[in-house]
Amino acid sequence: MSKSLARVTAALRSAGLDITPVETQGETRTAQQAADAAGVHLDQIVKSILFAGETSGRLFLFLTAGGNQVAPDRATALAAEPLGRADIATVRTVTGFAIGGVAPVGHLTPSPTFLDPRLLDFPVVWAAAGTPRHIFPIAPEDLLRITGATKTTFTL
Repeated sequence: MSKSLARVTAALRSAGLDITPVETQGETRTAQQAADAAGVHLDQIVKSILFAGETSGRLFLFLTAGGNQVAPDRATALAAEPLGRADIATVRTVTGFAIGGVAPVGHLTPSPTFLDPRLLDFPVVWAAAGTPRHIFPIAPEDLLRITGATKTTFTL
């Protein structure tokens, strides 16, 4: 088991959840690939989108439904500073995950986190589990609780 997958599994267990990530047949780097692998609606996929604060350099995590896009102006307002694209090296250093496998839990360094209310429309959503080939199911209320995210609208 990779270190990233082990960290996600440990984070889920330490939150009191008995969830085992699933290895998919193919990659799940995109929301559509993950939805196809899980056999669910695109919006049941949790995209972990990271932006970097242009003033602080701090990362901000936006957990959004697979079919939604983050609205830059709304994200900037939530972060209270201009946001830019988080570079690959920073994402790896701060979260411990590679792009395409960034999980919503198990980050090396916590970031302010925001959750798209659309995810709460489903009994179960699926998220990356630390690798481009692993995903896990979770009740969106549990995801909200264990990430400490702020539920708010930030999508287009």
